[in-house]
Amino acid sequence: MGRPIRKDRMVSGSSDFGADNEGKIGVTAYRTFGGSKVDSATAYIVAQRSSKNFKIHLDDSTEVVMNLKAVAPGSLANDSSTGLGEFMVQGILDDSTVVYISKFHNNTVQYVTAGGATGSGPYVRNAEGTDEGKVAGKVNINVL
Repeated sequence: MGRPIRKDRMVSGSSDFGADNEGKIGVTAYRTFGGSKVDSATAYIVAQRSSKNFKIHLDDSTEVVMNLKAVAPGSLANDSSTGLGEFMVQGILDDSTVVYISKFHNNTVQYVTAGGATGSGPYVRNAEGTDEGKVAGKVNINVL
C-alpha cells in the first residue's frame, strides 16, 4: 500500500466522530453499493483502509468503506465488482484544470483529467472558493 495519508488529514477514530472537521479531505460525490449518486458538501474521509479503499463519513452520519475512483461524479457505479460503494475526490490544478484523484500518497496525489491525461503532484487542502488554482505547482483539494 505504501505510506498512508497522515492521520491529521483525516478524522481517525470514534472520538473524532461528529467533532470539528475543519481541514479534513472532503468527498466530492459518492454512490453507495446499489444506491444513487450523492453530490456532497459534508462527506469526508475518516480513515485509509488500503491504497484505494477508505472509510467515509456520509451525509447521513453513517460510516462505510468505499472505493476511490478517478471519474466524474456521474460515472460512479452502483454495482461495483468489489462489492463496495464508490466515491470521488476532485482537485484543481494551478491552471484551473479540474482533475479526479486516483490515488493518495502521504504528500502527493495521482490524478486523471477529464480528457484522460494522467499526472501526479503535491497537494494542498483549501476550502471551497480559495482552491481555484491559487497555489502554483500544487493540486488543490477541497476540505470541509
